[in-house]
Amino acid sequence: MWFPAACLALAACWPAGVATAQGASASSAVELARQADRLKPGQWVWAPQIAPRGPLLVFVDLSRQTATVYRNGVRIGVSTVSSGKAGHATPTGVFTILQKDAKHHSSTYHNAPMPYQQRLTWDGVALHAGGLPGYPESHGCVHLPYAFARELFAVTQYGTTVIVAGDAQHPVTSASGEVLSPTLSASPHPGDFWAPERSPDGPVTIVMSRSDQSMVVLRNGVEIGRSRAVLPNDNDSTHVLTLAVDAAGAPVWLYAAVSGHADEAGQGVDETVRNRVDIPPEFYKKAVSILSPGATLLVTQAPLSSGATGTPLTVLRDDKTSNDD
Repeated sequence: MWFPAACLALAACWPAGVATAQGASASSAVELARQADRLKPGQWVWAPQIAPRGPLLVFVDLSRQTATVYRNGVRIGVSTVSSGKAGHATPTGVFTILQKDAKHHSSTYHNAPMPYQQRLTWDGVALHAGGLPGYPESHGCVHLPYAFARELFAVTQYGTTVIVAGDAQHPVTSASGEVLSPTLSASPHPGDFWAPERSPDGPVTIVMSRSDQSMVVLRNGVEIGRSRAVLPNDNDSTHVLTLAVDAAGAPVWLYAAVSGHADEAGQGVDETVRNRVDIPPEFYKKAVSILSPGATLLVTQAPLSSGATGTPLTVLRDDKTSNDD
């Protein structure tokens, strides 16, 4: 059952033309999936009790204008969003939450209110409550329904991983794909490096690019390693996985239910899929040594380097200039 979300006090400061958003609760993963499939602009579903504990991951799908929240690899919330309009496209990539401010106001756009702001870059990209017209209309930020932004703000922490993928201007359809493998036949590349001292602790994310045939390892949003990785390049699907522990205490990569792959949710990676990727042995050993439950793996078609064809995936932001959408 849908219920009003925005409080009346917000109406006095909310931009004109923004419709009152609505949310739904769910009691099970099946019910959440059913609700998520029928969301209209401004609507969301939230069910944190499905997975009450564990590491958090936020996946923003620009193609479908949705944000999905996972805890311990389980989907606990889905919302519609509005991302950057033409000329102000929201960057794709792997980010961590750098700053949180529940009562933030823009320093660039006439002191405009940005409730429950969660900064992703120092040059102005953030998650926050904002207008939801049903299409991309921001200046680069990801707008969320007010009450969903409040719920998300309450469960995230500094360093929480946020993955932004897709293309708001040219939606694509996902297909089946492949993920991290223990096969170790790939040769090192001259540009490979391993420098864990760059960021001694924090959440770990591995990004694998089919376009570049390479991978990077990020810790707390900082690139600490890069290597060649041979991946089949026969589709453009995006996959997100979370490292968990099975009943026997062994580590296992579990699929998160990104758009187009809802049936994969909670499934482990089988050996056939794992054997489709090659990583240099020494780099693989180093990367595995820093992994712990909650680590994230992203497989994407987007390139990691600016020299590749297409728009590069953002994996590290050095600009400390603070601007706002």
